[in-house]
Amino acid sequence: MRRIGILGGTFDPIHIGHLMLAEWAKSEASLDEVWLIPNGLSPMKAQQKTVSAKDRLQMTRLAAKEGMGLKCLDLETQREGYTYSYQTLEELSKANPDDSLFFILGADCLYTIENWKYPQRIFRCCELIAAVRDDSSLDEMEKKSRELEQRFGGRILLMPFVRTAISSTLVRERIQQGKSVRYMVPDSVLSYIKEKGLYQ
Repeated sequence: MRRIGILGGTFDPIHIGHLMLAEWAKSEASLDEVWLIPNGLSPMKAQQKTVSAKDRLQMTRLAAKEGMGLKCLDLETQREGYTYSYQTLEELSKANPDDSLFFILGADCLYTIENWKYPQRIFRCCELIAAVRDDSSLDEMEKKSRELEQRFGGRILLMPFVRTAISSTLVRERIQQGKSVRYMVPDSVLSYIKEKGLYQ
């Protein structure tokens, strides 16, 4: 039985912070692999203009090749219409019945996940790993975790994580301004961005 981490995101573009989160979760929860899943059309970001799903998927594939135990899946970018986390997790759970799934997310999502579509189905498929940044209140997070566990019958692991100033928004802005983003994204991703002229 494998222990598989699931890390979704717009990945527009994927950056070092995403890979750090995957690596920390892999270490903290003794995961065998972390699967990176670029979002398709997320209802939460329907108004946000992004580069094509094809480009975001390729950048994520390139980034996954630079880490041990990382894998990129295209099941959300292949899905038509809005994509929801419960659909993805149920699909992965059904396809991998002998594996344990761990859904990796930021601790701030603990305060919104109950408003996601069918949160009870998310908790039914996996254990959550919530990354608690060093400036967050651990007491508040623990209280919220217990509340969610009791309400939905799931399990939540709170994982200490360092706050990083790197974000996809910052990467895009620096590229638009003609500034360097070296070391903020993997070299292979940076080469792809330059080759395709993304975010110019």
